[in-house]
Amino acid sequence: MKIGIIGTGYVGLPTGVGLAELGNDVICIDREKSKIDALNSGILTIYEDNLEELFHKNIKEGRLKFTTSMQEGIKDADLVIIAVGTPPHPVTKEADMKYIHAAATELADYLTRYTVIATKSTVPVGTGDDIESLISRKNPNAEFDVLSLPEFLREGFAVYDFFNPDRIIVGTNSQRAKAVIEKLYEPFKGKSELLFVSRRSSETIKYASNAFLAIKIHYINEMANFCEKAGADILEVAKGMGLDTRIGKRFLNPGPGYGGSCFPKDTLAMAFMGKQNDIDLTLINAAIKGNEERKNHMCERILNSIKDIKNPKIAVLGLAFKDGTDDCRESPAVDIVFKLLEQKVKICAYDPKAMDLAKQILGDKIDYANSMYEAIKDADAIAILTEWKEFSSLDLKKAYDLLNHKKIIDLRNLIDKNEAIKLGFEYQGVGR
Repeated sequence: MKIGIIGTGYVGLPTGVGLAELGNDVICIDREKSKIDALNSGILTIYEDNLEELFHKNIKEGRLKFTTSMQEGIKDADLVIIAVGTPPHPVTKEADMKYIHAAATELADYLTRYTVIATKSTVPVGTGDDIESLISRKNPNAEFDVLSLPEFLREGFAVYDFFNPDRIIVGTNSQRAKAVIEKLYEPFKGKSELLFVSRRSSETIKYASNAFLAIKIHYINEMANFCEKAGADILEVAKGMGLDTRIGKRFLNPGPGYGGSCFPKDTLAMAFMGKQNDIDLTLINAAIKGNEERKNHMCERILNSIKDIKNPKIAVLGLAFKDGTDDCRESPAVDIVFKLLEQKVKICAYDPKAMDLAKQILGDKIDYANSMYEAIKDADAIAILTEWKEFSSLDLKKAYDLLNHKKIIDLRNLIDKNEAIKLGFEYQGVGR
């Protein structure tokens, strides 16, 4: 199948690589020339576990190409996937649709045969109708169907999730478009459920799923606060909860709050859509408010640990919003760093994958280390902000010798609490 993908970010690029690996001819389209030049030169523009090998393999075998030309990218395509950003509007916080509308308007001119247009971006309910209208007005003779094809790729695990989907949701009432999608996902037949629903239901499913997971994270963080006061251990509580199949084990890890490119913007967008429809989405609004308060609370925890130290220096471990990715968008770690800087705290930070992107956000406001031990050297405390596996193997004896003051604020519960205390650390976890 010939496929054009508009957008080469954390959704478009892994999707393009995955579809090429399934044997399709894929052309990824992006307006940013520097990004396309890099990709054409064999340089990945994002980090995702296990993406690089498949990226190079499919370029070499001629199934994966990149272009800035919309015409070249969708020429004779059976399927065009829109995977551009829908960031929060700076004022209303609703999903900003300018990139979606621009892509739909531009591609309309180049539709010369029946084409399925699929929105993989997370878009407000009714977007499929808008895209359909935009294309029809621009090119009245175009033969096409617009469907919703929401993505459920976890950043850091996008490659795994592409090839092992929990479910594939398709929003369409067109039998012709349905046949195209059934052919596309034929390799997953019998392995994953292919669920066809109405377009508006499909658009809602993505938001409803992300909002639910954000609420789950907010809930376990509230339970962590309770455990700290009541003398319980959130790790034991979460394990006991997770054994209930109605609840499940995932998203029960307490920490500094949710972040990334999905949960913050999607909860805000869902709340805005609730207002538009005169529905008070109380749980979602509580999660949004609680998540902001969570980052403030975690920052205060770090500050309290160093309040008696003159000119304190913190070794920050982790800047990405989660492990497995270099994405720092809406990262709780970065937000906490900014809050610490407001209090004149000196920071030296290390992240295994996110240093370059973090530097674009934080600039020269902090120091950067090439390893976690370099960051720790002569610091007064260690603050673990991202759940990289590397940090869980921290040599505590070595860290003890490198630190000026023996303090660990472990906001991801990665360190062995008993071992740290036995060595003489002042250790703080979350919910313990």
